[in-house]
Amino acid sequence: MMWRYLIPISVFLVLSAFFVKGLSLNPRYVPSPLLGKPAPEFELPRLKDPNLSLGSVDLEGQVTLLNVWATWCVGCRQEHGFLVELSQENNVPIYGLNWKDDRNTALDWLSTLGDPYIGSAFDELGEVAIDWGVYGAPETFLLASDGTVLYKHIAPLTRDIWTSEFLPRIISECGSIPCPIANN
Repeated sequence: MMWRYLIPISVFLVLSAFFVKGLSLNPRYVPSPLLGKPAPEFELPRLKDPNLSLGSVDLEGQVTLLNVWATWCVGCRQEHGFLVELSQENNVPIYGLNWKDDRNTALDWLSTLGDPYIGSAFDELGEVAIDWGVYGAPETFLLASDGTVLYKHIAPLTRDIWTSEFLPRIISECGSIPCPIANN
């Protein structure tokens, strides 16, 4: 007769353990399967000059950031001023991946708000973003000089996030700020 009560109690305890564990998880955090792996290869037309291309080979040779952005993205607007400021510090080159956007609107955006990017690839259909595991903008990837994905940040980039999440990884990778350019 005692077994009759132990089974429901056991099930309740197991479900309670899963519930308690779930409460400690961050629902906005989605780990990237790319961390520690080579970044996906791509080649797209540049936003400013569609006759030229920008691709994964352009990102290699030094630690870089790849920022996925779009003019329709509210968070991208929030982080843009910080990206401009960061680009002026010359710590790490910043490349953009303009995602599912209108070319003319994106060009106006950069002309008006400033252009923090060494170059922006124009991913009109979002196909390259799929390969990178992008599911929302803004997303910022930190890449090692050999093209390995070191870190992925989902949400607007801020000074606090830059200082706590990016700088320690950059210093660990490079030994200093700004990073020296690797010899290829």
